[in-house]
Amino acid sequence: MTGTSLGKPKLGIIGGSGMCSFPELKVISRLRPETKYGQPSDEIAICEYAGQLVAFLPRHGEKHTLAPHKVPYKANLAAFKELGVEYVLATCIVGSLKKEIVPGSLVIPDQFVNLTWGRDNLLEADGGSFIHLPMGEPYCNHLRGQVMEVASTLKTVVVPQGTVAVIQGPRFSTKAESLWLSANGWDIINMTQYPECYFARELGLCYAAIATVTDYDVGLQESLVIDPRQMGKVLEIFRGNVQKTKDFLLAFIREQVPGLSCRCASTVLKAYYERGL
Repeated sequence: MTGTSLGKPKLGIIGGSGMCSFPELKVISRLRPETKYGQPSDEIAICEYAGQLVAFLPRHGEKHTLAPHKVPYKANLAAFKELGVEYVLATCIVGSLKKEIVPGSLVIPDQFVNLTWGRDNLLEADGGSFIHLPMGEPYCNHLRGQVMEVASTLKTVVVPQGTVAVIQGPRFSTKAESLWLSANGWDIINMTQYPECYFARELGLCYAAIATVTDYDVGLQESLVIDPRQMGKVLEIFRGNVQKTKDFLLAFIREQVPGLSCRCASTVLKAYYERGL
């Protein structure tokens, strides 16, 4: 399907806000497959870098036109799977819910709390079938470990784990909501990790996320928050985070993609289908 001697792309990259394009990768072909869940957010670029084949897809579309609750999450991941992708690295921008998680840092989440509703409700496309899929450890720990190996070499603060509170969006939190989220002990706030992380598991894809912190959520302080008076500072951090993310992904492709070997998500999925749960 990819039409290259490199075979199928083992790794799929989902680019979040600020990562709607990735010109550092050499594009070999572009396609937008029709899945049983519809079309993905945009064309998927089959790319080559350092002798490795990867698939790249902008979550919100190349022109950033899809709001978080409008993203076709399941179609995105189903399209990846049809292309032969086995591992997914997703980038996202987040706000900090803790003062010690500073803007400009990188977080490798290991848990999420879903506070969204009505997203990508496409059970009819599955013929009404479903399974009770375990999500005690929603992210692939093996893939997270490989992410950490690369992230630890970057000249930036890296937080090795964190719970991401996923809000509906596209609006940001009120101060009251922000204080409540922080009081629960959660670490970062985002709008896209659910249902993306869950659907990856449902499709047997190992999934990890690279979350970059642009600001403090509005209940923590008055500076470095999403506010018209602070947007210059926040955007400066945002732009720096985009470059850090690209540097990380290029290093990951060079150093880790050749040795990717985990099958935890597909193993869990197979076991639960066999048991009919």
